[in-house]
Parts: sequence; structure tokens; C-alpha cells
Amino acid sequence: MKKFFYKIICVSLIGFYCFKSNQVQSLVPYYYLPTIKNLQEESLSIGKNAYQLLYFGQYKQSLNLAKLAVKINKGDEKLWLILSEAQLANKLYKNALNSLNKAQKINSKNSEIYFAKSNIYLKISQFENAKRSLETGLKIEPNNHKAIFQKGNILLMEKNYSEAIELFDKSIKIKPDFWQAINNQGLAYFEKNDINLSIKFFEKAISIEDNAEPLLGLASCLRIKDINLAIQLAKKSLNKNPNYVRYDYRKEQLWGEKLQASTEILLQNDQLQRDIILAKSKINASS
Repeated sequence: MKKFFYKIICVSLIGFYCFKSNQVQSLVPYYYLPTIKNLQEESLSIGKNAYQLLYFGQYKQSLNLAKLAVKINKGDEKLWLILSEAQLANKLYKNALNSLNKAQKINSKNSEIYFAKSNIYLKISQFENAKRSLETGLKIEPNNHKAIFQKGNILLMEKNYSEAIELFDKSIKIKPDFWQAINNQGLAYFEKNDINLSIKFFEKAISIEDNAEPLLGLASCLRIKDINLAIQLAKKSLNKNPNYVRYDYRKEQLWGEKLQASTEILLQNDQLQRDIILAKSKINASS
């Protein structure tokens, strides 16, 4: 009988110990401490989300996320680049340049930093700084067709049409379907009074991309030669992008004085007045 009671006591004590042990373990708090790798991955994910918001035009939300990504990981130049784009979209030009300077300190061999700087300098009309930044970036990445095109645009703004055409041609050789550079050759040739070549390049751009800009450019070229076709092209252009009815908008697209004057005359045609009124109403509705 004593042995029996002894066994019961032993079993009870063992059970009690196990129960207490489990109970204690269940009360011990568990903390997750993220590793540096986890934090870096999380910051890149936030940065990608910020970039996507930029694409969808949610500029303020993008800026907030980009700031958060940089706070988590200050050592990645890609995140500083994203932050600078968000700041640029919010017209915080000085802040955007500061972000790019920080990115440059991290990795001075990243050509995108210099191309981004150039874009900001253009926004604030610092053409020489824009040109220098592009040239620095092109030393690192000499076959970047977009950067070559942008340098051509600066020369176009400076009315250096011959050198601008050469750079547009160089970018097209790298990317033959780069219709924007082909279109801008049309802009440059019109200012050089070579209307036939201007027509040729606008037509070539349209064959690649049926875009509002070369359509209206071609219409302005044909205003005297074939007014009916010019009106048809102008109607199509304004329907695609009503902003081209505005002088200031065309100026932002680097249209020169001669092409602007020809376009203004074309847009005074009676057959285009309904299209112009409709274009302006669309602009007002979207603003």
C-alpha cells in the first residue's frame, strides 16, 4: 500500500512540474528583432510602392513613403533617387537636388544620378548646370539615348539647331524607333526654314507613334501646301491631346517661334473653331 501511494505522489509531482513548466513558457514574451537584411528589404519594398504612387500621380503620398524608405535605409542611393523624383513631382527642387547629392556621395558611378540632376536643373532654367550633369552621366553611360536626346533639347532651347539635330540623330541611331527624337528633328528643321525636311521627320515620327505633337507639327508645315489635310491633322491632334491648343504648352514641348507662329495662324481657321472650343473645355474640365 505504501508503494502504491508513493507511485501516485511521484506521478502527481511529475505532472505538476510539466504543467508549471508549460505555463511558465507560455508567459515568456517573444520579441522579433529584424535583421539589417530584413530592414533593407522592407525599405526597398516601400521605395517601390512610392515609385508606383508617382506613376499614378499620387505625389504627396509618394513623397511620404519615399521619406520613410530613406529613414529606414539611408545607405541605398536608389532610395535617394526615388525620394528626389517624389520631391521633383512636388516641385521641391532644392530638396530634390540635396537628395541627389546624398545619392552621389554613396555611389558617384551611378549615371542616373547625374541625369536626374540635369532634369531638375532644366526645371529651374539652369541650362549650363543641366548640360554639365548630362555630360558627366554620359561619360559613365555614353550610349544612353535619353540623355543624348536631353542634351539635344538643351541645344534646341539655345537655338543651336544644327548641333541639336546631330544629337537627335545620334540618339536615333542607338534607338531607331525613338519617335520623340525624330519629332524634335522636325522642330529644329522648321526653325532652320527647311520645311521639306521638317515634313519628312514629322511624318516619320507619326509612322512610329500617332502622337498629337507630330500631327500638329505636320499640320503647321502643310498649312500653305494643303490646307484641307492640315485641318484634318490638326483636328486629330487636338482630339488626342487638347493641351496642344495652348501656346504655353507647345512652348514647354520646345516649339520654336517660327513653328508657333505658323500654328497660331492655322488655329485661326474657321473650320477649327469648334475643335478649339472643345479642346479648351476639356482642359478646363480636367483642371
